[in-house]
Amino acid sequence: MKRFINLTPSRGSRWLLGLLPFLLLAVLYMSLSSARLAENPDDRLLPTPSKMAGSFYHLATVENARTGEVLLWTDTFASLERIVIGVSISALIGLIVGILSGGLPMVRAKLSPLITVVSLIPPMAILPILFIAFGTGEASKIALIAIGVTPFLIRDLQGHAIRLPDEQLIKAQTLGASSWQVLLRVLLPQLTPRLLNATRLALGTAWLFLIAAEAIAAQEGLGYRIFLVRRYLSMDIILPYVAWITLLAFLLDQLLAWTSRLAFPWYHAGEGDNA
Repeated sequence: MKRFINLTPSRGSRWLLGLLPFLLLAVLYMSLSSARLAENPDDRLLPTPSKMAGSFYHLATVENARTGEVLLWTDTFASLERIVIGVSISALIGLIVGILSGGLPMVRAKLSPLITVVSLIPPMAILPILFIAFGTGEASKIALIAIGVTPFLIRDLQGHAIRLPDEQLIKAQTLGASSWQVLLRVLLPQLTPRLLNATRLALGTAWLFLIAAEAIAAQEGLGYRIFLVRRYLSMDIILPYVAWITLLAFLLDQLLAWTSRLAFPWYHAGEGDNA
């Protein structure tokens, strides 16, 4: 008889097991919603799924009378633009600095203390400084994402570079490779897929910074809309927006995973990563 620790579900079973928690949460929510609405039909804390679906459909299809824009798509495109730019800047800086710091001990000795200190600064604490320095426009929101995510990427790539087998570096130098060739031919190919994985891990943090920045100073965006309607206790809008943000974050994560598997199959085959 197999031990429980050795049982592996089939592909179909994995889907069913993965859906089970969501079904349980849905049943729990509907039960609580029905109970609250039975006591108070005007309760706004736990709206019915049909009411949330109606509000979401309205936001996704009806133009705003004041601006002439469809709010859901205006907010979505604004937030996606900010997070894509911010994370892309973070990834580029993280890759460059991570390779240099991880591959060159002299650079690592100079930068590691600074990177460590910067990574410990709560990005939300410097948000007022960013608003003063860059204004309340797009630059401050993108800067917050970059400042919050970049140190994590640098430290992750630096650590991965340090853990690479010394034999690879020695063999490359034995064959006549210069320092730059070692960085570009040995470290860069191996750190690029690691960068995609680290970026996937940092996406949740990036969304947190984006929503916080939009809530404080923005005219459109998913975070702006949530905090705008909270004063009216419009949970029929807030909950669908939270679910929409979660879906967008999941799609971005899967896009990065698909790109990594497509571009670097050897990396995932070596790790046995099927995620």
